[in-house]
Amino acid sequence: MRLSIFIFDGLTTLDAIGGYEVLSRIPGMEVEFFAQTKSLIAADTRRLGLLAWKGFADITSTDILYVPGGPGAFALEQDNTVLEKIRALDASSTWTVGICNGVGLLAAAGLLNGRKATTNYFYRERLAARGADVVPTRYQRSDKYVTGAGVSASIDTALFLAREIAGEQVAKTLQLGIEYYPDPPFPERTPADAPVLSKQLVSQFERMGAPAQLKQIAPFKELAALVR
Repeated sequence: MRLSIFIFDGLTTLDAIGGYEVLSRIPGMEVEFFAQTKSLIAADTRRLGLLAWKGFADITSTDILYVPGGPGAFALEQDNTVLEKIRALDASSTWTVGICNGVGLLAAAGLLNGRKATTNYFYRERLAARGADVVPTRYQRSDKYVTGAGVSASIDTALFLAREIAGEQVAKTLQLGIEYYPDPPFPERTPADAPVLSKQLVSQFERMGAPAQLKQIAPFKELAALVR
């Protein structure tokens, strides 16, 4: 089985890597990271890069299409080349996964109309406007579509999918392998429980801070030429 993880400039790294750490360890899983072109991809912080060692031209089908989110995904909602590739790979996939506002790319591609789906706390209204039936859960399955909420929910989503693919024993073993037993030092357990000030700050960052951050030039940008 092959897992194809789409990465793009301005992705939120844990959206992709949380799922990778679980799904890549399923016995027999093959993994590839791809982008529009082979390149060193800068994350939203502009201080971390992921290598896309395959481009769109190198991938015509997959078993698991995995689409993370991040502030860089907003512009891609209008990118027909990206949306067409998502639709093409979805046509061959056994599973299609979206995390955070990466779920919005699946919706923009027309894949979630009328389907139950979850997403990042601050993206729910936008996802609903694209035709999805939004539910406030950490992960959600609708047929072959598996969607996850924000960032760290990529791990929960991947463990759920691991169980669907390989069974509960394998999934529980993977959970132990990555020692994923969350116990945060705060009483809040859902986004709705978060302090008002925290909600305001994150919302402000989503609107203003993240777009400004994406304008920064990654210090390793010159290394991207070596990839090609």
